[in-house]
Amino acid sequence: MTDQDRQPEDTTAPTGEPVVSKPYIMPDDPEPGSVETLQKEAAEARDRMLRTLAEMENLRKRTTKEVADARLYGITGFARDVLDIADNLQRALDAVPAEARAAADPGLTSLIEGVELTERSLLNALEKHGVKKFDPQGQKFDPNFQQAMFEVPDASVPSGTVVQVVQAGYTIGERVLRPALVGVAKGGAKAAPAANNNESSGAAN
Repeated sequence: MTDQDRQPEDTTAPTGEPVVSKPYIMPDDPEPGSVETLQKEAAEARDRMLRTLAEMENLRKRTTKEVADARLYGITGFARDVLDIADNLQRALDAVPAEARAAADPGLTSLIEGVELTERSLLNALEKHGVKKFDPQGQKFDPNFQQAMFEVPDASVPSGTVVQVVQAGYTIGERVLRPALVGVAKGGAKAAPAANNNESSGAAN
């Protein structure tokens, strides 16, 4: 092949116009407005996640409370039965005449002390499990914690004041296990509202 046969290749378009290269577009380039769409979807996903986390936390707290309540109040029936024993111990002590106590008979004194010790031990055991005794003597009558058995005419104290406790009451946790049976004054000035009979009653054992 001679030099004349080696002709340069023609790089011009058939029409004679110069070749103009077009910009290359990535196939995965986002379409206009897709950034805003993605941001909205991300915000919605974040909101759903936060809601799910909040629901899980509420479920955890509710489950924890239910377990705690089951542990505390699960002995309610048993505790009510035990209260009969505590009542009988108190009745045994109340049945001893004051004259007999004053006589200080050694045998009787030992018996009384034994019954008192047994009663204290029983009440301490109940208190370890959330059961507390309360005596509303002198407090304003509260139907949430007391049951009125009778009225006593007494103008020396405000009307509605508990002047006699027939049977002590008991609470378990924040609930009333057994209301106190009481006698309420009638005839005096109206009693002032009590701040919180639960707190003051629970303190009396």
